[in-house]
Amino acid sequence: MPNESNFDEIYDFLNTKFESEKEYLQAVREVLEDIVPIYNANEAYKQADIVRRLCLPERVIYFTVSWVNSEGTVEVNQAWRVQHNGVMGPYKGGLRFHPTVNLSVLKFLAFEQCFKNALTGLPMGGGKGGSDFNPKGRSDRDIMLFCQAFMRELQRHIGANTDIPAGDINVGAREIGYLYGEYRRLNNKFEGVLTGKGLEFGGSYIRTEATGFGLIYFTEAVCDANDTTLEGKRVVVSGAGNVALHAAKKAIQKGATVVTLSNSRGFLFCDKGFSESDIAWAIDAHTTSSNVLTDLESKGSGVWFSDKTPWHVKCDIALPCATQNELHEKDAKALLENGCSMVLEGANMPCSNNAQEVFIDSGITYVPGKASNAGGVALSGLEMSQNAQFSQHEADVLDNELQSIMKSIHARCLEEAKRSAGKDNYINYMKGANIAAFRRIADAMVAQGV
Repeated sequence: MPNESNFDEIYDFLNTKFESEKEYLQAVREVLEDIVPIYNANEAYKQADIVRRLCLPERVIYFTVSWVNSEGTVEVNQAWRVQHNGVMGPYKGGLRFHPTVNLSVLKFLAFEQCFKNALTGLPMGGGKGGSDFNPKGRSDRDIMLFCQAFMRELQRHIGANTDIPAGDINVGAREIGYLYGEYRRLNNKFEGVLTGKGLEFGGSYIRTEATGFGLIYFTEAVCDANDTTLEGKRVVVSGAGNVALHAAKKAIQKGATVVTLSNSRGFLFCDKGFSESDIAWAIDAHTTSSNVLTDLESKGSGVWFSDKTPWHVKCDIALPCATQNELHEKDAKALLENGCSMVLEGANMPCSNNAQEVFIDSGITYVPGKASNAGGVALSGLEMSQNAQFSQHEADVLDNELQSIMKSIHARCLEEAKRSAGKDNYINYMKGANIAAFRRIADAMVAQGV
C-alpha cells in the first residue's frame, strides 16, 4: 500500500478539483496506488512535485465545431484536445468521434496515453482528443464536412513536432484522410502531422492491424514467461471493431481457438472457434454492416446472444477489446469460475477497479491496456519516423519491429513487477507497467526542471 497520508493528500487534491470527472479519477487512482511509494522514496521526485504535475494536463483545448451539413443545416458539436504531457516528445494520441466523448473520458485517455507511450521507448508524449459528433448513419459527405470543420479549429494547435493526433473510435482511414487534406490545404505543408494516413500520402503498412496484432504478441510473451504457448488456448474476445478483429485474426494464426466476438447489442459464440476466413470477412464488412456479428451468424458462423456479454464463456484467456469499464466484478468472477487464467486488455481501461482486484487477488495474470494494447501507438511512432525520413518501410519489416517493441514492453513490465513482487512472488503486470512508465517520465521531468 502507498503511504496513506501522501496518497490521500494527492488524490483528495484531484478529487476536489475534478469530482465530476469519474473516468479520469479512476485512471489516476489506479496509477497512484502503484507509483506513490516510488515517488516517496525519491527525493528529487518529491522536490519537483512530480506526481501532482504528472496527473494534471499541461494543456486542455476546448473548441466548438459549427458546420453546415449536406442539407444546408447548421450543426454544432463540442470538441477537445488534451495535451497531457510532452516531456518525452510531441503529444501523441488519437481522436475519437462518439456521442459519449467528454472531457473526463479524454483526460483519462490522455493520462493513460502518457504511460503507454513511455513504455514503447519511443520519443512520444501523451495526448487525446475528439468530439461528441456521431458519424454513425451519416453520409460520407457529412463526415467529410464535419472533419474539415473540426480540422479548421484543431490545426492551429498541432504540428509534426508539436502534437500528432491519430485515429481512435470512429476515426479511421477515411476520417484521417479528410482531416489531413484540410490540414494540408490550410497550412500548405505536407508533413507528418497525423498518423494512420493512407499509404498513398505518408501512411504506414500494418498500422490498421497494429493494436490487435501487438496484443497477441504481448500475449505470446506472457505465455512464454509462464512456460506455455498460445497454441491450443481457448480465447474469449470482446468487441467487433478494428482491435478485436485483428487480435482474433492473429490469435487464430498462432493456433488459438477464438470463440467469441461482441458489440453493445450482444455477443457471437462459436464453440469450435471462428475460422480465419470468418474474421477476414468481418474485417472487410465491419465498417459498412449495421451488425457484422449477426451477419456472421447468418453465414453459419456461431450463435448470437442478444443483450449478453461473453464473460461467462469457458476460456483460458480473455481479451477485452471493446471500451472502458465493460468488464465488471461479477464478470471477473464468472471468468475465474470458467477456468480463465489470463486477462490482457485490448481496449483502454476495459476492466473496472473491482474487476482488476478480483483478478489480482486470485493470482491470475492480468495485464493493463497501457502495456498490452500499446502496439497501435508504437506503429504510429514508426510512421512518424518514416514521415520524417520521407520513406516507407515494408510490412514485414514493420511487423518485426512491432514484435520487438511489444517484447521490450513486456520485459520492462516484468522487470519492475519482479522487483516489487511480495512474498507470494505474484507477477503484478499492472504495477510493473505503471512503475516502469512512471520512472521514465519522472526522470525526464526532473532532468528538464520545473
